[in-house]
Amino acid sequence: MRKILVLLIIMVSVVFLLAACGGAGKQELAKELHVYNWSEYIDPQIYADFEEEFGVHVVEDTFASNEELLAKLQAGATGYDIIVPSDYMVKIMIEEGLLAELDRENIPNITNIDVKFADPPYDPGMVHCVPYQWGTTGIGYNSEAFDEAPDSWVYLFDPAVAAEYAGQFTMLNDSRESLGAALKYLGYSLNTTDEAQLMEARDLLIQQKQWVYAYDSEQYEDLISADETVMAHGWSGDFFMAAVEDERIWYAIPQEGGVIWADNLCIPKTAPSQYTAEVFINYLLQPEVGAAISNFTWYASPNAAASEFIDAEILEEPAIYPPPEVLEKLEWLRDVGEATPLYERMWTEIKAAGP
Repeated sequence: MRKILVLLIIMVSVVFLLAACGGAGKQELAKELHVYNWSEYIDPQIYADFEEEFGVHVVEDTFASNEELLAKLQAGATGYDIIVPSDYMVKIMIEEGLLAELDRENIPNITNIDVKFADPPYDPGMVHCVPYQWGTTGIGYNSEAFDEAPDSWVYLFDPAVAAEYAGQFTMLNDSRESLGAALKYLGYSLNTTDEAQLMEARDLLIQQKQWVYAYDSEQYEDLISADETVMAHGWSGDFFMAAVEDERIWYAIPQEGGVIWADNLCIPKTAPSQYTAEVFINYLLQPEVGAAISNFTWYASPNAAASEFIDAEILEEPAIYPPPEVLEKLEWLRDVGEATPLYERMWTEIKAAGP
């Protein structure tokens, strides 16, 4: 009897010990998740669905450029759990020690990422970030204002052509994108570190400024729809999403080539709730959720498992999923290293110049 009692005591002790160990290792979800995202870059219903399923309320703030995002973090912002930087900015943030490493055990759906994006040059092996959406930068336009698609940077930079549309087009309020467009028009790489080439691009943008309606990264497609402008330098998905409401709007990838980019889901080192952020990333990587994002934004998805749920008109549109011969002319924006201050100086001089 005594032996049985001793065994029972041992068994009960083991149960309590295991329970204690399990409780110590268990992570709890935060009540709120703070996301710093691009404007109109996710279907709000996804936030609502996540809150319903996990009991976590999502709070979103927005930014207009990668440089704005970087400056916010460098200034000491500590309240964000998820940020959405573009490819070249991811590398900069890694080098500055601003990003946390992902715990893949909390993100099993990471295996849904297409092999083409699983080892990105800016974050080999997806150690810090997971690709969110990808697309191109080109020219959106009101099709009623053109006899043919404005599929060349000539429309924005050639004086004989751009002057015809004076005050009727916008440029992105983004140093790398706008300088990149000018560099492509001039026949140079988007990632040049040659000061003479950058000065030529700067001078071109200063010359162009007299015809530009505004530098804008947030409402350029709305300006076309409102007939304030007829053309805009911008990101592909914004124009396609606007086309759902206004069939006059369409988009062209310039013949000379342009930017191919991927935005990414990353967690700052200062994130208050990294575990909750990883649960959220895993949720977004579900095939149906990944498709819902692309069906809302009209950007291409790096989530291979989402393809079967993405609308056919998106999957089959070559301006969204470009053919190989077009992809060959596109460049990733890369970290230009020591030339970064040079880009910043050129952009400051452009913005400060008249008129």
